[in-house]
Amino acid sequence: MTYEAPLFPLPSDRPLHSAHSDDPGLSAVEEWLLDQRDHRRRFGQVFRKAIDEVLDGQRTGRFDLYIKKGHGRVESTEKTYLGTKVEIVTRAEFELGYGSPMDYVIAGHHVDAKFTVGTNWMIPKEAMGHICLLMQADDRVGSFQVGLLRIRPDVLTEGANGDQKKSVSAAGKTKIRWIVPNGQLPENLLLRLKKTDPDTVRAVFRSSDNYRGSGNGGQLRVNELFRRVRGRLVDRTTVLTVATQQDGLKRARDARMHLRPEGIIVIGHLQPYPRIADQLGLPIPDKGSFVSTKLTELDDRSMRRSTVINCSRYGIWAEGDPTCEAPEIKG
Repeated sequence: MTYEAPLFPLPSDRPLHSAHSDDPGLSAVEEWLLDQRDHRRRFGQVFRKAIDEVLDGQRTGRFDLYIKKGHGRVESTEKTYLGTKVEIVTRAEFELGYGSPMDYVIAGHHVDAKFTVGTNWMIPKEAMGHICLLMQADDRVGSFQVGLLRIRPDVLTEGANGDQKKSVSAAGKTKIRWIVPNGQLPENLLLRLKKTDPDTVRAVFRSSDNYRGSGNGGQLRVNELFRRVRGRLVDRTTVLTVATQQDGLKRARDARMHLRPEGIIVIGHLQPYPRIADQLGLPIPDKGSFVSTKLTELDDRSMRRSTVINCSRYGIWAEGDPTCEAPEIKG
């Protein structure tokens, strides 16, 4: 997965974690957040979970937050709610207390949550003088940032919108104390494929065009997903979004039977699948994730990486290899 530079680069004249005597309250909140175990990964999971819950792929088939028109778009009210969802999931993840009138209490100080998928945050009048936890995520490039800012007139723009909210000024952005200046958002596989291989995404979702409503469409789409997206982890959310059914994970397990004649296996988290993945040099799925690959049968003279299944030796199929039926695997 490619990773792009942070939206608001960390100023080079100041270290990431430093004590500031000019604002003890802000420093206390900064220290508390930086001291939280594995805080970078956990913030990334917060944003991934919040975005996925708003997209609601299992019911809607949506995976792209940025579609503005037509089928699959996310309504403006849902985008507004995304900020509330991030606030809620962050509170639960870090076990934060409720603030009044701000959203949280952190290290004894009231902190307001502000989230954006854009390039700036809108700050209401009631946040003046308070600390804001500024959170930003861009699902298109797979990045996120988290920082703290004490809201004062000198960190905001002059102009306000219709709700009398102002954005953080260029000068204000230089005063942000970064908790995570350049985080990597957990991958949105379908959105990544839409950018790098749009034909595959179209083929997956169109594979059921003649079957919608018959009960077979979800299985056809999941089959096509594992047929085309081989050798990389397919997470639970992706499977559920493609299936768009309550039993989406069962569709992934059933794909094994449908794809066996083509030589394709769908590897899950139960043994012997992790052993097979490891021996073939594939990613090892955790619970709810899968990886597919096409096999070819090898003889004992082959020097290729291989695995033994049901007393036969297999390697990953390559162009020019014969196609064989995949072995039946109990697991």
